[in-house]
Amino acid sequence: QVSLVESGGGLVQPGGSLRLSCAASGNIFSILSMAWYRQAPGKQRELVASTTNDGETNYKESVRGRFTISTDNYRFLFLQMDNLQPGDKTIYYCSARSPIGSYWGQGTQVTVSS
Repeated sequence: QVSLVESGGGLVQPGGSLRLSCAASGNIFSILSMAWYRQAPGKQRELVASTTNDGETNYKESVRGRFTISTDNYRFLFLQMDNLQPGDKTIYYCSARSPIGSYWGQGTQVTVSS
């Protein structure tokens, strides 16, 4: 079992930055990869960025070059978000994938508004 707790969301003006954090606890040795997802009201949850512990990363095209994902041996997962735009406003979720399934955090709200 893996527990995930996100933090770092908030309100920022367009062009601003936020850093999301996700603290993992429990059986973190079972984690194969971690990722950030986001879900807007009435829309499907979408992958924002993913990473493995050996540094392999993957980004949604619209955030490439603005967002950076990183992990500390799966104990923590980070998402540095720069040049935030109104379209980035939504709830962001931390996820961890293991051989028996995926785990999810409770989400953190990101609001981009002037």
